[in-house]
Amino acid sequence: MMLIARTVFPRARITNDRFHVQKLYYDALDDMRISYRWMARDLENEEIRTAKKIGQEYRAFRYANGDTRKQLLARAKFILTRHQSKWTKSQQLRADIIFEYYPKLRQAYDLAMELTDIYNCKSQIDAARLKLAKWFNKVEKLGTDDFYTVINTFENHYDTVLNFFVNRATNASAESFNAKVKAFRAQFRGMTDIPFFLFRLMKLCA
Repeated sequence: MMLIARTVFPRARITNDRFHVQKLYYDALDDMRISYRWMARDLENEEIRTAKKIGQEYRAFRYANGDTRKQLLARAKFILTRHQSKWTKSQQLRADIIFEYYPKLRQAYDLAMELTDIYNCKSQIDAARLKLAKWFNKVEKLGTDDFYTVINTFENHYDTVLNFFVNRATNASAESFNAKVKAFRAQFRGMTDIPFFLFRLMKLCA
Protein backbone atom coordinates (compact mmCIF):
# COMPACT_ATOMS: atom_id res chain seq x y z
CA MET A 1 0.00 0.00 0.00
CA MET A 2 2.85 2.37 0.80
CA LEU A 3 4.44 1.69 -2.60
CA ILE A 4 1.13 2.25 -4.40
CA ALA A 5 0.53 5.54 -2.58
CA ARG A 6 4.04 6.84 -3.31
CA THR A 7 3.77 5.83 -6.98
CA VAL A 8 0.29 7.20 -7.68
CA PHE A 9 0.48 10.23 -5.38
CA PRO A 10 4.19 11.20 -5.33
CA ARG A 11 3.59 14.54 -3.56
CA ALA A 12 1.18 13.20 -0.94
CA ARG A 13 2.07 13.07 2.76
CA ILE A 14 1.60 9.43 3.80
CA THR A 15 0.21 8.89 7.29
CA ASN A 16 -0.16 5.73 9.32
CA ASP A 17 -3.65 5.90 10.77
CA ARG A 18 -3.62 6.40 14.54
CA PHE A 19 -6.26 3.71 15.11
CA HIS A 20 -4.18 1.08 13.31
CA VAL A 21 -1.13 2.04 15.37
CA GLN A 22 -3.11 1.82 18.61
CA LYS A 23 -4.70 -1.48 17.56
CA LEU A 24 -1.24 -2.92 16.94
CA TYR A 25 -0.28 -2.08 20.52
CA TYR A 26 -3.56 -3.39 21.97
CA ASP A 27 -3.08 -6.66 20.07
CA ALA A 28 0.32 -7.04 21.71
CA LEU A 29 -1.20 -6.27 25.10
CA ASP A 30 -3.87 -8.91 24.51
CA ASP A 31 -1.21 -11.44 23.48
CA MET A 32 0.44 -10.86 26.85
CA ARG A 33 -2.88 -11.45 28.62
CA ILE A 34 -3.44 -14.67 26.66
CA SER A 35 0.05 -15.97 27.49
CA TYR A 36 -0.65 -15.42 31.18
CA ARG A 37 -3.97 -17.23 30.79
CA TRP A 38 -2.21 -20.25 29.26
CA MET A 39 0.16 -20.26 32.22
CA ALA A 40 -2.83 -20.14 34.59
CA ARG A 41 -4.44 -23.05 32.72
CA ASP A 42 -1.26 -25.13 32.96
CA LEU A 43 -1.01 -24.41 36.68
CA GLU A 44 -4.65 -25.42 37.21
CA ASN A 45 -4.15 -28.68 35.28
CA GLU A 46 -1.12 -29.46 37.43
CA GLU A 47 -3.12 -28.80 40.60
CA ILE A 48 -5.91 -31.12 39.34
CA ARG A 49 -3.40 -33.93 38.70
CA THR A 50 -1.86 -33.44 42.13
CA ALA A 51 -5.29 -33.54 43.83
CA LYS A 52 -6.16 -36.78 42.03
CA LYS A 53 -2.89 -38.40 43.08
CA ILE A 54 -3.52 -37.76 46.77
CA GLY A 55 -7.23 -38.57 46.49
CA GLN A 56 -8.57 -35.13 47.31
CA GLU A 57 -11.38 -33.17 45.70
CA TYR A 58 -9.97 -30.35 43.62
CA ARG A 59 -11.07 -26.86 44.49
CA ALA A 60 -9.86 -24.09 42.23
CA PHE A 61 -8.06 -21.13 43.74
CA ARG A 62 -10.25 -18.02 43.78
CA TYR A 63 -9.37 -14.37 44.18
CA ALA A 64 -11.15 -11.89 46.43
CA ASN A 65 -13.79 -11.17 43.77
CA GLY A 66 -14.60 -14.87 43.27
CA ASP A 67 -12.77 -15.33 39.95
CA THR A 68 -10.54 -18.31 39.34
CA ARG A 69 -7.16 -17.69 37.72
CA LYS A 70 -8.53 -18.47 34.23
CA GLN A 71 -11.69 -16.43 34.76
CA LEU A 72 -9.74 -13.43 35.97
CA LEU A 73 -7.59 -13.30 32.86
CA ALA A 74 -10.44 -14.15 30.48
CA ARG A 75 -12.54 -11.29 31.87
CA ALA A 76 -9.60 -8.89 31.75
CA LYS A 77 -9.80 -8.50 27.95
CA PHE A 78 -12.46 -5.78 28.02
CA ILE A 79 -10.89 -4.00 30.99
CA LEU A 80 -7.50 -3.64 29.33
CA THR A 81 -8.97 -1.82 26.33
CA ARG A 82 -10.82 0.88 28.27
CA HIS A 83 -9.72 3.85 30.34
CA GLN A 84 -10.04 3.26 34.07
CA SER A 85 -12.47 6.18 34.36
CA LYS A 86 -14.98 4.03 32.42
CA TRP A 87 -14.66 0.93 34.62
CA THR A 88 -17.54 -0.23 36.80
CA LYS A 89 -16.90 -1.04 40.48
CA SER A 90 -16.60 -4.76 39.76
CA GLN A 91 -14.20 -4.06 36.88
CA GLN A 92 -12.13 -1.80 39.12
CA LEU A 93 -11.87 -4.60 41.70
CA ARG A 94 -10.90 -7.09 39.00
CA ALA A 95 -8.31 -4.68 37.60
CA ASP A 96 -6.78 -4.15 41.05
CA ILE A 97 -6.36 -7.91 41.44
CA ILE A 98 -4.96 -8.33 37.91
CA PHE A 99 -2.40 -5.59 38.37
CA GLU A 100 -1.37 -6.88 41.80
CA TYR A 101 -0.64 -10.40 40.52
CA TYR A 102 0.52 -9.40 37.03
CA PRO A 103 2.51 -6.14 37.33
CA LYS A 104 3.76 -6.44 33.73
CA LEU A 105 0.16 -6.15 32.56
CA ARG A 106 -0.16 -2.98 34.61
CA GLN A 107 2.92 -1.49 32.95
CA ALA A 108 1.67 -2.45 29.48
CA TYR A 109 -1.82 -1.06 30.22
CA ASP A 110 -0.40 2.24 31.48
CA LEU A 111 1.61 2.56 28.27
CA ALA A 112 -1.54 1.94 26.21
CA MET A 113 -3.28 4.80 28.02
CA GLU A 114 -0.19 6.98 27.59
CA LEU A 115 -0.22 6.36 23.82
CA THR A 116 -3.90 7.36 23.70
CA ASP A 117 -3.11 10.56 25.62
CA ILE A 118 -0.31 11.39 23.17
CA TYR A 119 -2.68 11.05 20.23
CA ASN A 120 -5.49 12.96 21.94
CA CYS A 121 -3.24 15.87 22.90
CA LYS A 122 -3.11 18.43 20.08
CA SER A 123 0.69 18.61 19.97
CA GLN A 124 2.89 19.98 17.22
CA ILE A 125 4.93 17.39 15.36
CA ASP A 126 8.19 18.22 17.19
CA ALA A 127 6.54 17.89 20.62
CA ALA A 128 4.83 14.67 19.51
CA ARG A 129 8.17 13.28 18.28
CA LEU A 130 9.68 13.78 21.74
CA LYS A 131 6.68 12.25 23.52
CA LEU A 132 6.60 9.24 21.20
CA ALA A 133 10.35 8.71 21.56
CA LYS A 134 10.01 8.58 25.35
CA TRP A 135 7.01 6.27 25.07
CA PHE A 136 8.88 4.03 22.63
CA ASN A 137 11.79 3.69 25.07
CA LYS A 138 9.38 2.57 27.80
CA VAL A 139 7.94 -0.10 25.51
CA GLU A 140 11.44 -1.38 24.79
CA LYS A 141 12.14 -1.62 28.53
CA LEU A 142 9.18 -3.97 28.99
CA GLY A 143 11.46 -6.60 27.48
CA THR A 144 8.71 -9.00 26.39
CA ASP A 145 8.38 -10.82 23.08
CA ASP A 146 4.75 -9.70 22.65
CA PHE A 147 5.85 -6.14 21.80
CA TYR A 148 8.57 -6.87 19.23
CA THR A 149 6.12 -6.26 16.37
CA VAL A 150 5.17 -2.90 17.87
CA ILE A 151 8.82 -1.91 18.23
CA ASN A 152 9.70 -3.02 14.68
CA THR A 153 6.70 -1.18 13.22
CA PHE A 154 7.66 2.07 14.94
CA GLU A 155 11.26 1.72 13.77
CA ASN A 156 10.22 1.07 10.15
CA HIS A 157 7.40 3.64 9.90
CA TYR A 158 8.34 6.33 12.40
CA ASP A 159 8.01 9.22 9.92
CA THR A 160 4.58 8.17 8.63
CA VAL A 161 3.35 7.64 12.20
CA LEU A 162 4.48 11.16 13.07
CA ASN A 163 2.73 12.62 10.01
CA PHE A 164 -0.56 12.28 11.88
CA PHE A 165 0.41 15.27 14.02
CA VAL A 166 0.79 17.58 11.00
CA ASN A 167 -2.96 17.97 10.46
CA ARG A 168 -4.36 15.06 12.56
CA ALA A 169 -5.66 13.29 9.46
CA THR A 170 -7.26 9.84 9.75
CA ASN A 171 -8.81 7.49 7.22
CA ALA A 172 -12.14 7.32 9.09
CA SER A 173 -14.06 8.75 6.13
CA ALA A 174 -12.44 6.25 3.75
CA GLU A 175 -13.26 3.37 6.10
CA SER A 176 -16.86 4.58 6.30
CA PHE A 177 -17.16 4.77 2.50
CA ASN A 178 -15.58 1.32 2.16
CA ALA A 179 -18.18 -0.11 4.55
CA LYS A 180 -20.98 1.43 2.44
CA VAL A 181 -19.53 -0.10 -0.75
CA LYS A 182 -19.34 -3.54 0.89
CA ALA A 183 -22.91 -3.26 2.16
CA PHE A 184 -24.12 -2.20 -1.31
CA ARG A 185 -22.29 -5.11 -2.96
CA ALA A 186 -23.63 -7.57 -0.37
CA GLN A 187 -27.22 -6.71 -1.37
CA PHE A 188 -26.60 -8.29 -4.78
CA ARG A 189 -24.57 -11.23 -3.45
CA GLY A 190 -21.62 -10.28 -5.64
CA MET A 191 -21.42 -8.69 -9.08
CA THR A 192 -20.82 -9.77 -12.66
CA ASP A 193 -21.00 -6.46 -14.56
CA ILE A 194 -18.30 -4.37 -12.87
CA PRO A 195 -18.68 -1.20 -15.05
CA PHE A 196 -22.45 -1.11 -14.35
CA PHE A 197 -21.83 -1.69 -10.65
CA LEU A 198 -19.39 1.24 -10.56
CA PHE A 199 -21.88 3.37 -12.51
CA ARG A 200 -24.64 2.69 -9.95
CA LEU A 201 -22.20 3.30 -7.09
CA MET A 202 -21.22 6.66 -8.59
CA LYS A 203 -24.88 7.69 -8.94
CA LEU A 204 -25.59 6.76 -5.32
CA CYS A 205 -22.47 8.06 -3.60
CA ALA A 206 -20.80 10.64 -5.85
